[in-house]
Amino acid sequence: MMSTQTTADVIRAKLAELTPLELELQDDSASHAGHRGNTGGGHFNLTIRSAKFDGLSQVQRHRLVYELLSDEMRTSIHALSIRAIAANE
Repeated sequence: MMSTQTTADVIRAKLAELTPLELELQDDSASHAGHRGNTGGGHFNLTIRSAKFDGLSQVQRHRLVYELLSDEMRTSIHALSIRAIAANE
């Protein structure tokens, strides 16, 4: 029996590389279905806290997240709102 991973499952698995102390992922896709410009990818709100963000700017933190999710950003993610927090914040 083959298990099917959702986009949210894939996001969580890939972000595990950041060893998150907190990871909240909300799939908000249903409220954006049919919006102009949405080619079918999901809309997600992410809050992630990680020691790997310590000493990094918000732009650097977001780049880390986008690098890990680069394949999904091209295919299964249409919009991603990121709240990236350092462990010491």
